[in-house]
Amino acid sequence: MTAHDLGVRHLCRGILTHPLGLHCDVPTDHTLPDGSERTNRFLTGLHHAVERGATFFDTADSYGSGHSERVLGQFSRQNPDLALQLSSKVGQIRGSAEHPYAGRHIHHQLEQSLENLYAEELHLYTLDSFDFGPGDRYLGNAIDAMRTLREVKAIRAIGMRGPFTHYAASPEEWAAQADRFLYLFQLIKPDVVWTRFNAFTPAVSLDGQDLFTFTARNGVGLVLAAPLAHGVLVGNDTASHSSHAPVPPRRAGLMPWLRERVDEQLRVLLNHFGDAPGTLGRLALRSSLQRGDQCVVVAGFSTAEQVEENFSCLGDPLTELELGIVDDVYAGLRTQVTEAASRLPVKELQP
Repeated sequence: MTAHDLGVRHLCRGILTHPLGLHCDVPTDHTLPDGSERTNRFLTGLHHAVERGATFFDTADSYGSGHSERVLGQFSRQNPDLALQLSSKVGQIRGSAEHPYAGRHIHHQLEQSLENLYAEELHLYTLDSFDFGPGDRYLGNAIDAMRTLREVKAIRAIGMRGPFTHYAASPEEWAAQADRFLYLFQLIKPDVVWTRFNAFTPAVSLDGQDLFTFTARNGVGLVLAAPLAHGVLVGNDTASHSSHAPVPPRRAGLMPWLRERVDEQLRVLLNHFGDAPGTLGRLALRSSLQRGDQCVVVAGFSTAEQVEENFSCLGDPLTELELGIVDDVYAGLRTQVTEAASRLPVKELQP
């Protein structure tokens, strides 16, 4: 098995999965019933993904305060014969507890997630925050709770977030995140690291290694989220072939001058690889999938058409030369974001 292969991958113990999964953060509209057209489109997208071979579905209790889990649970109930590999997270919702990691709150949240997801176990359960209370008061409790859940087979694998701050953060801020991650990693001893990763993510040094080398050497799997930067990395790829194609919401939120600079960098890729529909999506997904054979990529979506495009555009592996070209262009994108940091609020720099 190699990182170029799109066959089943070994993420960690107990989890063999297709390398491209789905990030299930269902948009919430409280004015619409659960059976709304938006939810139905999402369910159709899940069906398309399964038909394409997807097995790994990533969500969190904090996405829509459980709404995303419930929609995925609805899909599970409708398809009881499917062996879905479910991933969720804990650590953002406190409820009436003193802290999201206090007492038995992790156990309670898992019970609710399992009910929402119509499941008896989770394949992956991730600690979704580095905040363990003042002086890390609840860190020991969180570690004990997660290991107990794994021992009783309520979950198969323990996850923790990777080092991350906003994309335009200073090198010092990223270094502080890396140090915090290393400290927690040694104590939690996760099976999997869940992290956002795309063209805008700066390289983080972990004991002198990048994240991919570090996790591989420690025998830990990686779940890479937001590979398309919420639509920013597809540029005008789709729009150029359809005058009616909507601008991805995150791209629409970029200042026009920054969007123009991003498009200028992406145009370099289109000039080299061709401007066929799906080219930019393929490059973004492929460059993530080929980072290591312990990596699983979860791509977000809102329609079946987006799912179909993501799974159909993968094609052949990128060569080392092609990966180098993609990396060079993506380095240019990071430079644009860094330069924009002095002009824009942080919220405008969150692809």
